[in-house]
Amino acid sequence: MTDEARLKRMKMRSWRRGIKEMDLILGPWADEALAAQDAATLDLYDALLSENDHDLYQWVTARIGTNSAQPVGPAAYGGLLDVIAAHAANRIMPKAV
Repeated sequence: MTDEARLKRMKMRSWRRGIKEMDLILGPWADEALAAQDAATLDLYDALLSENDHDLYQWVTARIGTNSAQPVGPAAYGGLLDVIAAHAANRIMPKAV
């Protein structure tokens, strides 16, 4: 599969989730950031897309607005989930300029 086809497939999977909340979290992130990711992050994100939406929603939203010492979700996804959560938080609650 070519890189372009892979990115297109992952963007489609990001926007066509099982629950609308995950469409609105993953879709915009994929549109804005996916093409800039390295191969290892793309592999990790591809694996993340196979996870259950209800689990993903809990893992991402638990990271928004908290400084919890107890990360939620698999450790392998930790950094990626932090980036996605920060992106979602900035879209939902933009900082005043």
